[in-house]
Amino acid sequence: MGNTATTAMTEDAAEAMAGAPERRCIATGVSVSTDALLRFVVGPDGGICADLGRELPGRGIWVGGRRELLDRAVKKRLFARAAKRAVVVADDLPDRVEALMAQRALALLGLAKRAGQLTLGYEKVRALLATDETVIAISAHDASLKGREKLLGGGTVSFAEAVPGSIFDGRVVVDLFGIEELSLALGRENVVHAALRVGGLADRFMAECRQLKDYRG
Repeated sequence: MGNTATTAMTEDAAEAMAGAPERRCIATGVSVSTDALLRFVVGPDGGICADLGRELPGRGIWVGGRRELLDRAVKKRLFARAAKRAVVVADDLPDRVEALMAQRALALLGLAKRAGQLTLGYEKVRALLATDETVIAISAHDASLKGREKLLGGGTVSFAEAVPGSIFDGRVVVDLFGIEELSLALGRENVVHAALRVGGLADRFMAECRQLKDYRG
């Protein structure tokens, strides 16, 4: 029994050291890290379901995390080939996946609000951003440019335009969502700006935002 447990721990340690496993993207035929892929499974009814949380049972079907690759997989009927059976694929699957990504990110903002980690209200947000450099700034993409500049000051860089790993002279702003989306998610009218304190929820929110940004391209 001891040898079995030791072997299991060794295999787990080896997998952890190796990092994320690789899977083949059905749209490109190239094997890459699962960190850069979207997982899908065949549901009980034969329909293709997105599994962004990677929690659903069944054999995974993997597609690169860009909308153009999912478009290709849908149009060329690559899911059926990968599943080796007849499957049902919604024509608007790429739209549904993008909506689900946005929903997951916005749900985390709702959790942050309930946990007291999200600040709303123009003056409160402005004050917090002025005194805490670690706070994540969130600004609706359809907010007025003048209002954003007044709130955040010069030198800000749109998150949608930011290049991962680059260093900017100023604060990077998450601007992937519109006023209506933010308002609905937070249960408050006319949410234009917000400030999110760092922590577990903020890390998860930023991870979801990066995935959405990469998907949109």
